[in-house]
Amino acid sequence: MSLPTRRSLGRWVPLTFLGGGLLLLLAFFYFFGGWSLSPPVDLTICNGDEPQTLDPAIITGQLEGRLALALYEGLTTRNARGEIIPGMAESWTISPDGLTYTFKIRPDAKWSNGEPLTAYDFLHSWERTLNPETGSQYSYQLYYLANGEAYGTGKLKDFTQVGVKAPDAQTLVVTLTHPTAFFLELTSFQTLCPVYLAGIAKYGNDWMKPGHLISNGPYYLKAWRLNDYILLEANPYYWTKVDFKRIKVLPTANATTCLNLFSSGKVDLILDKNSVPASLVDDLRNEPYFHANPFGGTAFLRFNVTRKPFDDLRVRKALALAINKEDIVRKITRAGEPVADTLVPPGNADYHPPDGLHYNPDEARRLLAEAGYPGGQGFPDVQMLYAKRSTPEQVATEMQALWQKELGITSIHLRGQEWKVYLNTQSLIDFDLCLSAWVGDYNDPQTFLDMFVTNGGNNLTGWSNPTYDKLLDQSETIANPVERMKVLQEMEKILVTEDMPIVPLYYYVGISLYRSDKMAGFEPNFVDDHRWGALTFPEKKKP
Repeated sequence: MSLPTRRSLGRWVPLTFLGGGLLLLLAFFYFFGGWSLSPPVDLTICNGDEPQTLDPAIITGQLEGRLALALYEGLTTRNARGEIIPGMAESWTISPDGLTYTFKIRPDAKWSNGEPLTAYDFLHSWERTLNPETGSQYSYQLYYLANGEAYGTGKLKDFTQVGVKAPDAQTLVVTLTHPTAFFLELTSFQTLCPVYLAGIAKYGNDWMKPGHLISNGPYYLKAWRLNDYILLEANPYYWTKVDFKRIKVLPTANATTCLNLFSSGKVDLILDKNSVPASLVDDLRNEPYFHANPFGGTAFLRFNVTRKPFDDLRVRKALALAINKEDIVRKITRAGEPVADTLVPPGNADYHPPDGLHYNPDEARRLLAEAGYPGGQGFPDVQMLYAKRSTPEQVATEMQALWQKELGITSIHLRGQEWKVYLNTQSLIDFDLCLSAWVGDYNDPQTFLDMFVTNGGNNLTGWSNPTYDKLLDQSETIANPVERMKVLQEMEKILVTEDMPIVPLYYYVGISLYRSDKMAGFEPNFVDDHRWGALTFPEKKKP
């Protein structure tokens, strides 16, 4: 465990004015007694790495999303079970044809500075997210709006023609291009949350700093000390009360450190499986504070199909067939993760995925030789990008070893990067191979499949297939849910067995550590969405 730094102090102390004896005494208690002058908190959370950003329009990572959904709230939100409930909108109506949603904003809705929050805030925030100059990789979540895609791709310049209007301060009217069964789920996601545009205009790039960031969710940003902690305090103007008034969030990427902090009582909640040492999962499994549940997430490998040798389908397929996924989940992840041969995880009873590719090293060797690399000879030097965290690093190392063992390839090198750098490198498609993951934003196969359309903001492979794009367009016009699922199945068949810009590896099993005498309101759900404002004291501890 690393020692605390002076940056952890609640305020700076002019040490040069202290007497030598007192200085030594203070140092002893601070460094060896664990004495901290940071403010007391109700809940301390290990959330993974230092967040890349707190801008809802820019966020793509899950750990940033958790923070964002503590700071901001959309028209809808989720309860502990992951069900959609009213958020900033107290009610809504949907037209019989499923195309028009009319949301009524809460009359008492306010920003954390006490100013009223109105429908206009949503209108202009959505305009900002859709604007190509913002660079939102998730802007396609607003393409369901009439003319949303045209504006988001720069073909339409007049935002007033997009299907969202605010006829008055309490009413937001949304018009879709086609019925979208999961639209209410989208309105709970961080990308569609409002931001305080006056703060952005006033502070520019500094608008996300404590004292500048104005939010509308259950918490506001009290402090952010890089690589130390983030402090959230209850928003006094939020429309309902929260149990935990002050939350400290630790950006601790080292799994062993997280577990040690939890074991010593300095951390109350570990949210991320990467924050639990995989080698200790078997030992922890029977502890009362250990909680595991499957959810809608998939680990997979991205190819950059614009770079050799991965522009050759035979090479991509050879590498895929040489991966023994059972070895990965048995030796490394160890939480009972099912092997994934398709991208869409189990969870939607109406969807039947295609039969994916299975481990077949003989066929892998044949394909690699056919592509011009028999026994791995002549295979160029390439790099595999991964987030520098315990589990991804071990998975990357295992895959590197498997390719050497089965295919004779010795020129695949590992490229681990810190989380923020990794996200940026991935978004630029500046890699040959990339270990990736995706957690569903809503419970529908489309949340996994629509990101791989041509030039999609989250495609990040360089891959394009016109047939795939047309199938997605077709699926969005089909009212019959059974027929729609068949079209999505055809899309996934192209993605994971025919063109293969990706290789699915395993489905996620979520791991969290918390003690039931400290916290309640944490329930498994498909989208692994646990709103911190919904966490509660156990009944016996309620005030």
